[in-house]
Amino acid sequence: MNKYEAEFSNIVRSFRKKHMGKGPSKITTTFCKNWAICEMEGNLSPVEKFIASASEGKQALRSARTEMVKDMYQKNPPLEMEEFLQCKFVELFVDIDIDRDFGMSIFVFDEDIQQKFCK
Repeated sequence: MNKYEAEFSNIVRSFRKKHMGKGPSKITTTFCKNWAICEMEGNLSPVEKFIASASEGKQALRSARTEMVKDMYQKNPPLEMEEFLQCKFVELFVDIDIDRDFGMSIFVFDEDIQQKFCK
């Protein structure tokens, strides 16, 4: 992870903390073409871990942690990311493994950020 990817990780953490109350404990970001791929550990709060102990709760939590996160970025465009990368945020893909408390977010931008920041 280079310094730009590390700073992007910090932006993701603070955005999630601001809008969700808690950010992941560890984020590793990799720029690949026009994608910023973030691997995230330690996403769940203690209450969410308790909810996940029931199978119905696990499915509800996974849905919330994918669809609601995507909605959050649509309703609150990540201007800090756009300003930092000097390009436009286009789309977000999100998934999480509740049992492992490991999530992936792929941020899609309108420019090749790998070429721009990973020389």
